[in-house]
Amino acid sequence: MRKTGRKKGSKRRGCVTGIILLAALAGFLYHGNYTLETEIYEMSFPELPAAFDGYRITVVSDLHMAVFGQGNRRLFDAVRDTQPDIIALTGDVTDAEGQIPAAVEIVKGLAEIAPVYYVSGNHEWEKGEARELMRALPGAGAAVLRNEILSLERGGEAIYLLGLEDPNGPADMKTPEQVFADLPDGFCVTLVHRNTSLKRLAPLGADLILCGHGHGGLIRLPGVGGLLGHDLRLFPEYSGGAYVIGNTSVVVSRGVGNHTGVPRVFNRPHLPVVVLRRAAG
Repeated sequence: MRKTGRKKGSKRRGCVTGIILLAALAGFLYHGNYTLETEIYEMSFPELPAAFDGYRITVVSDLHMAVFGQGNRRLFDAVRDTQPDIIALTGDVTDAEGQIPAAVEIVKGLAEIAPVYYVSGNHEWEKGEARELMRALPGAGAAVLRNEILSLERGGEAIYLLGLEDPNGPADMKTPEQVFADLPDGFCVTLVHRNTSLKRLAPLGADLILCGHGHGGLIRLPGVGGLLGHDLRLFPEYSGGAYVIGNTSVVVSRGVGNHTGVPRVFNRPHLPVVVLRRAAG
């Protein structure tokens, strides 16, 4: 009888331990996949017009139609808390057919916070709905940049916002080199989807490039960075964070959503906020 009691007690303790471990794992995965991490990057540039000192750009990339609370309230609250002057929506808003109406509602919510500027990602083109989405977004309050350059004005001064189409776009579209050839003299922020294009783009004349696509490497090692890319490449380059390539500063979003089915590990959904500063001298 005593031996039986000890066995039952051991089984109960084992079950309780298993439940606690499963609950801890579930909590870890929830926190890592469904809570947003805001990361602020203060970046100084001697060429920045004085009127733009303190200008804030929040990057929302690789949404993949992720949902954060009812009506995406937690996403909107997190973006609003960053106090953006503009929102850079750098591609992969959708990743399946039939998502455009819901995407439009998300963009409407973002546009109520600050002006939204969108460039396409690979997934919109792969699913064949990029053109329809880009026709719908202006009605939702977003400016769509398709190999175009805009002037942003503040306090009587201006900077340029250059938006590049994803390589999956039309075969006859301008090359990045052709787009940059039309860039006037002045400070330039470039929006593009793919972090894999950074080495090509950095020498072309942008002061700052904002992008996504790399998903942070999916699995990240603290102090090391991305371990596994969404293309299953080990130790992917420029997987998330701030970099300098030549004379160009870069911020790569680790993305908000996830289309791979692989849970994020040490890689929470990411909202980078770039604060522009005018460097002294």
